[in-house]
Parts: sequence; structure tokens; C-alpha cells
Amino acid sequence: MRDVVEIGLGKTAQRGYHLDDIAIVPSRRTRDVDDVSTGWQLDAYQFGIPCVGHPSDATMSPASAVRLGELGGLGVLNVEGLWTRYENPAKVLEELADLGEDARATKRLQEVYAEPIRPDLITERVRELREGGSTVAVRVSPQHTLALAPVILDAGVDLLVIQGTIVSAEHVSTTDEPLNLKEFIADLDLPVIVGGCTDYKTALHLMRTGAAGVIVGIGGDEWSTTESVLGIRVPMATAIADAAAARRDYLDETGGRYVHLIADGDIRTSGDIAKALGCGADAVMLGEPLSLCAEAPAGGAWWHSAASHPSLPRGAFEVAGEPLGSMERLLFGPADEPDGQLNLFGGLRRAMAKCGYRDLKEFQRVGLVLDR
Repeated sequence: MRDVVEIGLGKTAQRGYHLDDIAIVPSRRTRDVDDVSTGWQLDAYQFGIPCVGHPSDATMSPASAVRLGELGGLGVLNVEGLWTRYENPAKVLEELADLGEDARATKRLQEVYAEPIRPDLITERVRELREGGSTVAVRVSPQHTLALAPVILDAGVDLLVIQGTIVSAEHVSTTDEPLNLKEFIADLDLPVIVGGCTDYKTALHLMRTGAAGVIVGIGGDEWSTTESVLGIRVPMATAIADAAAARRDYLDETGGRYVHLIADGDIRTSGDIAKALGCGADAVMLGEPLSLCAEAPAGGAWWHSAASHPSLPRGAFEVAGEPLGSMERLLFGPADEPDGQLNLFGGLRRAMAKCGYRDLKEFQRVGLVLDR
């Protein structure tokens, strides 16, 4: 049983653990790094590395999403972002990259995102992704899914990502017609990824909607303000392990239907990636780390999708810094610093080899130790 702590008379809290609280335990076997595979597959789509690009305009443009696909990952474009509001958002992105320590950064984000979404630009951006030759994936929020889905589906995407800070299978509303995820997904002829979620029960319910993948976490990092605004903080090691337990139960419930878990939050280094996968994730969603590559459209600046919310922004604006190198170098090295921010998936391969595992499914069984 998980530790339950009494925090006051009549109120208890379950103990949760962050990725920084745990470490991987090598087994009795090691393996040559060249014999390790980091490949994974979601539905009919195969990927060389377990990397999904967080759909922030700071990191994912049509060009950078295509580039991530060329390197073996999955780029996800936000169809509620700048690329579907402006014919050419390059000047807006350049302005944002130059904001520096501007106290008006959040207000300026809100202003540029006040421009309406253009359906014709959704079609155009999907076309650009398609011509790039990689798997075409776009993100839409639960609130706008019903309105934008016809345009997205007519444009012809491979994967649909329905992502919000917190997504549930049972949204209750007395004012609007809520999105029924189960009915919506059942009517589609393409795989859907949904999230984020933070616990066992929500993960299990999202799996029961028919989703091909579930996002675990809320994209938390040092620039996220979800905790200070909403009081929500996600201990990612526990959240991933709980979702993996839900997947095991769902496998038994359905007789073998596997739902992929994508960890989104507190993942900055190759060691973080290894620990997230060791907890049971199939892939990780990278945001801020990808802002440090030369292909990032915002020139090194970083903000979450929720940072531009018109009435309740949840994410600080990170001032642009010097890029660490190309996206290829960020993902595969070589690294000239020992902090784990470069050669992210070379580091993962090395961790898998040191622990004796040949592929990601095996690596999910790696031993863990609590060291804090």
C-alpha cells in the first residue's frame, strides 16, 4: 500500500514521488550499446526514438515538426497556435524572442494570441507537414475539438492529439455541450492521443474512451505556474507508475489492448528520460529542451501553450538564450557538457545498455530505488 500521511485531523494525503526522488538500478547484465533499440510504435506509425514534441509555438513550427520526424521523433503542431492565426508568424516570433526581461511578456503573448484562428491556415499547415514526409500530428484543446475537428480531419492528419492541462473522460457542464471523448473517438478512423492526466483512475477512464495514447502529466517545469495558479503539482514518477498500473488493468479488461503512455513534465535531461521510461512510459514529451536547438522557431525563448491564456495564464515566459546546437546534436550528440542536456537519446541508449535491456518494453521493467 502507498504511504498515506495524516496532514490534520480528518484529512490525509497520499505520498507521491518526483523523477528527482528515484534512480535506476542496474541489473546483473549489461549490453553493448549498439545492440539497444529505442524504437517504438503507436498504432501503424513507427518512430526511432521515444520523443514527442510538445506543441508549443516556441518549439514546433511546420519545419521543426518535420525535422523532428526526420530524426525519428513525432512533431506535434498546435492548431490553435500562431501558425494558424498568422499567414507568416515569423515577425511575431522574432518579436517574442527579443522581449528579454520585459514585464509585459505575458500581456504581449495574450495580445498576439488574440488573433482569430483561420481554418484555411489549418489546412495549409497540415499540407506543409504532409509534404515534409513525416507522420502528421496536430494538437487541439478539448474546448475547441468539436469546432475544429471537421477542418482538421478534412485536411488529413495521421494522429490527433487532444491535450489540455487536465483532461477527463467525464467533463460536466451546465452551459455548453461537453465533448464526449468515447463517442468522438469511436467515430474517427485515426488514432487519438489524449491528456494530460495525473492519477490511476483518470488514466484508466481515458483508456476506456478508445484512445491510442494517454499523456501523463501537465508539462510541469520551472517555467510552469500551474501550481501557483491552480494548486496542482504532479509528482511524475508516481503519476507514470499509476498510469502504467491502469494500463495493466486495462490490458486484462480488454484482453490485450495496449495504450501508450507519454510522459509530459519535469523532463530536461537524458537521465530524466530514462527514469520516466523506467517508470512505465512509452515516450516522453519534450518542450523546453527543444527550445535550446537551432531549429526552434522562437530563437531560444520558451513558453507553454497555456502561458497565453486570455484570462488565466499558466506559464512564465523564458527569455531566449543561446542555442546548444542543432536538433540532431541535441538528440544524438556529440555532447561537450556533462549535464545531460545534449545527446538526450544517446544517453537513454547508454542507460538501457548499462542495465542490460535491449528495447523500451524490456526497459520498463528496470528496477528503481528511492534515494531521497
